[in-house]
Amino acid sequence: MSKPYFEFFCPVKTIAGHKALEHMPFELQALGSSRPLIITDVGVRKAGLLEQVLPVFKEAGTEIADIYDNVPPDSSTDTVTEIAALYRSKNADSIIAIGGGSVIDTSKGVNILVSEGGDDIHKYSGAGVLTRPLKPLFVVPTTAGTGSEVTAIAVVSDCKTGAKLPFASQFLLPNAAVLDPRMTLTLPPAITAATAMDAMTHAMESYICLAKNPLSDAYGTQAIRKISENILHVMDNPQDANGRLELALAATMAGIAFSNSMVGLVHALGHALGAICHLPHGICMNIFLPYVLEYNMETSSELIGELLLPLAGPEVYASTPKPMRAERTLQRVRALRDELYERVKLPRRLSETGKVTRDQIPQLAKLSLDEGPVLFNPKEMELAEAIALLERAW
Repeated sequence: MSKPYFEFFCPVKTIAGHKALEHMPFELQALGSSRPLIITDVGVRKAGLLEQVLPVFKEAGTEIADIYDNVPPDSSTDTVTEIAALYRSKNADSIIAIGGGSVIDTSKGVNILVSEGGDDIHKYSGAGVLTRPLKPLFVVPTTAGTGSEVTAIAVVSDCKTGAKLPFASQFLLPNAAVLDPRMTLTLPPAITAATAMDAMTHAMESYICLAKNPLSDAYGTQAIRKISENILHVMDNPQDANGRLELALAATMAGIAFSNSMVGLVHALGHALGAICHLPHGICMNIFLPYVLEYNMETSSELIGELLLPLAGPEVYASTPKPMRAERTLQRVRALRDELYERVKLPRRLSETGKVTRDQIPQLAKLSLDEGPVLFNPKEMELAEAIALLERAW
């Protein structure tokens, strides 16, 4: 039964396929853009991924205003200000972000400054501060996990205080997400695994969190199916363009799902772990996913059981008695993590990271309860319960 009221919003145009890059010049021209600034990082440049993009614009006769390829792993206010100055000096009229989450968040921050004016990104932090559309922004993801290409949020680190500045507005949504498997073919196996589990967590949490709705459910379950059917195959066959495209689509679909339904306790714990121990987000998601599903069993066993269908397929789902489906879902998640551990040693427990000490658990527990996603988790958590969960994950 549908909820009596919900909202669903995603106006981002998705351009996907084996020749998706070739469509970018036309799509930008349709928005009145003729001098895009490319924002990326050193890793993308070294991987040769710009060589997939630049000839497309040269052939179309579109001039690239400039290329900024020094975005750090953590988006920063200084970087945003520096790129905004470059944008203005080169008379750019749009932005193409090519990279992962940091590049995309940085590009969103730059777009705020070049659209609104000034150099102080701080005054636009928060929710609903922006009141009008920004300059054209296209996003070309080079990982299949964050879903940032279809989300209305960005996080940028304040260089002076170290605090994470959040930005949330429908005007931060890119104009287009360009999903081309050529941009993820060189993704290392360990990052392929971690980002896929990031997307899997987005999709699963979108399905059980309190703001879920029928439309986010549709995107989330299809994302789970695509990841489940393709991740191990892509790990073993990294040059399979079709499998790479399926994972890219899954990440985007999961991004659409969770940006409309929100995420929960896995992300609250993951944000705390990332902040204190500086572990990559995908690793944090992979560690906590089964423990949080288990914790949520008391309130959400039926929903967790329904995830068995996209995760394991119709035969397994139909042959599993309804009361056993939630536990079977957990078994499947754990089995997938074991497979990824065997291939690339993707940590399944805190102790396997080599970066977390057991005496950090109380601090992690306390910080996680201050994170916004706990508000959308289907089961409330007290400090003692958070500590107990982290002990199980140790």
